[in-house]
Amino acid sequence: MIWLYIFICLLTFFLMEGITWLTHKYVMHGFLWYLHEDHHQPHDHVLEKNDAFFLIFAIPSWLCIMLGLKYQNYIAAAIGFGIALYGFAYFMIHEVIIHQRIKWFTRSKHKYIRVIRWAHKMHHKHLNKQNGESFGMLYVAKKYWEKVERDDLIKKEQLNS
Repeated sequence: MIWLYIFICLLTFFLMEGITWLTHKYVMHGFLWYLHEDHHQPHDHVLEKNDAFFLIFAIPSWLCIMLGLKYQNYIAAAIGFGIALYGFAYFMIHEVIIHQRIKWFTRSKHKYIRVIRWAHKMHHKHLNKQNGESFGMLYVAKKYWEKVERDDLIKKEQLNS
């Protein structure tokens, strides 16, 4: 039975990428833009209004875990743990690796890290809520991979000449 809960936790984790994409495109760049707008503007604040979205995802996760464990509904708890796991991944990728709001890692040369940074840079080139692109976090569209691969090829050709 434990494998079922692990599967549900991991399935929830992967489904959260789609939920995040939809939330980012239609909620953050939609009716809750006033909370997300400061994330697209240069500033020197430690916190942003955008950080309120942490609670929007953390509260359902916490409730699923707490109530699931209290009432022995382990499927609900597994869903809550999957959301929390995605939240941790989001924090590490978005806050630590991409924006470096916490300076734990230096710039990585790993291809995936360079691709997600490029995709996020393309997202942030739009300072308003219209005409956005690249709304996900872990999954990156093919065009961003191709751009980084072209850059690598150009760099390799320059080194060989």
